[in-house]
Amino acid sequence: MTLSTPHHADTRNLVITRVLDAPRHAIWRAWSDPEWLKVWWTPKPGTTDVIALDLQPGGAFHTRIQGPGDCRSEHIGCFLEVIPHARIVFTSMLAAGWRPAMPGLAFTTLISLSDYALGSCYTVQVIHQDEITREQHEKSGFFEGWNTAISQLEEVACTLR
Repeated sequence: MTLSTPHHADTRNLVITRVLDAPRHAIWRAWSDPEWLKVWWTPKPGTTDVIALDLQPGGAFHTRIQGPGDCRSEHIGCFLEVIPHARIVFTSMLAAGWRPAMPGLAFTTLISLSDYALGSCYTVQVIHQDEITREQHEKSGFFEGWNTAISQLEEVACTLR
């Protein structure tokens, strides 16, 4: 169930809040294990190679995505904050070890987890520099792609109860 609308108070941000039918510890496991992350991170039929998943401040987050046809992308970032079972913050503006990066799309992502009824509340907030960048990200399929990935995350987490 999606709790929020695609628009948030700060028009530079994209936000999705969903209630997932899985406990936080299972969602965390699906997020923190590269073998599980590669199963749900990219909307199917796409695939993900997890190059690096160093869940600590300054740690690398590097995935290589193969989408339909010849659609390929590489995402290199850095974790800024990691609170197990509660919060993950990463950015495309930095690579591992706080090294400045030159991303194609500059943003910072905040993932928040909290208990909700018998499951979890999962919020993704993607922060952009300006409304133009946010609009580009939204038009590239942000809501469809992230919601599909979140549904896939929920499926995986349900198997990890």
